[in-house]
Amino acid sequence: MRALLVCGAVAVLTATAAGARPLTTPGVTSTEIKIGSSVPLSGEAAIAGNVARGIDAYFDYINAKGGIFGRKIKFTYLDDGYDPGRAVNNTIRLVQQEQVFAMFSSLGTSNNLAVRKLLNDAKVPQLFVSSGATTFGRDYKKYPWTIGYIPPYSEEGAIYGQYVVKKVKKPKIAVLYQDDDYGRDLFAGLKRGLGPKAKAIVAKVGYDPTSTDVTPEVTQLRASKANVFMIFAFGKFSLEAFNAVSRLGWKPQIFVNDVSSASALMAIVPQSAANGSISIVFGKDPAAPLWKRDKGIRLFQSILKQYGSGIGSRDLQDGYYTAGMATAYTLVDTLKKAGRNLTREGVMRAATHLSEKGNPFVLPGIVIHTTSTFRYPLSQVRLQRWSNRAWHPFGKLIATKPG
Repeated sequence: MRALLVCGAVAVLTATAAGARPLTTPGVTSTEIKIGSSVPLSGEAAIAGNVARGIDAYFDYINAKGGIFGRKIKFTYLDDGYDPGRAVNNTIRLVQQEQVFAMFSSLGTSNNLAVRKLLNDAKVPQLFVSSGATTFGRDYKKYPWTIGYIPPYSEEGAIYGQYVVKKVKKPKIAVLYQDDDYGRDLFAGLKRGLGPKAKAIVAKVGYDPTSTDVTPEVTQLRASKANVFMIFAFGKFSLEAFNAVSRLGWKPQIFVNDVSSASALMAIVPQSAANGSISIVFGKDPAAPLWKRDKGIRLFQSILKQYGSGIGSRDLQDGYYTAGMATAYTLVDTLKKAGRNLTREGVMRAATHLSEKGNPFVLPGIVIHTTSTFRYPLSQVRLQRWSNRAWHPFGKLIATKPG
């Protein structure tokens, strides 16, 4: 059924693009640039909707300063509940009815895969996808109108595997992963990073992202007597995994993938399970002691206080908002680079020729870099460890450039 829906959507959007061509670029006027996104504001991944809220606040901040060459950014984001079918419907609405210039930072691997072909067939930019699935950077020849943003999951998984090889004696590894391109990407990277020690994986279980609970899967993995546990899960499933580890009295070394490592999530799971967990980091975490007096975090909090909606003290410590602002900062850079005569072709050219230094919301030293053949904007990370209810980065920047 989903395949039929996508095929129909492709036909609708392609027909629109191939019909009577407008004299002006869709979504661009002398005073406005319309940008669209589809994100989970409800459902198991609803907390990640704060990425879009952070983007919205940053765009309002830019608009208050005059916008982009006098054009204000109008950002419309719709709730898809982390459901690919709803993401397709949202995208059709945003492109066909709202006439957005580009789709930007839509969230979720399956959701972005569901709309990638229809956007590329219609030659609508799919900018800075909020997913680290390697395909969004790797398959640019087939999908030239798509570009990712965050570090590729395959390389994240490899980093965890390499760390285990160097630091864990006699590892026995259990893996919980979301059974889709997101989880499988991380798992494949883990095996590559482990190299000959991939046989140390003693148990693995994939879960359906439409399931209600992963406690049975964690219980099954606990039975393997593993001393290392990889949580390659998203949203509520990551919370459930930590809760289950605590209830079971299991004491493995935990690795939790980046998109589920926000302090806002880690602070509400049992700390007996969370303490000592390891993840990667590329953005400044407003809850981390390291950035308490950082200019970028102060800017983030100032913007959110002024332009956010219904903001409380917890929101000012929420890394999902910061992640949204980091992405929005890069889009603003890209729009400026594309020039006053804004076109869809021009913005894709700008997005694939970035060398952005000094993004205030990412770690010092990170350069957001792309070329026409290298479409992984964020390709540097550090490791971090959770203790005393906060993340603490350690080690040097690590390159995450797929080979």
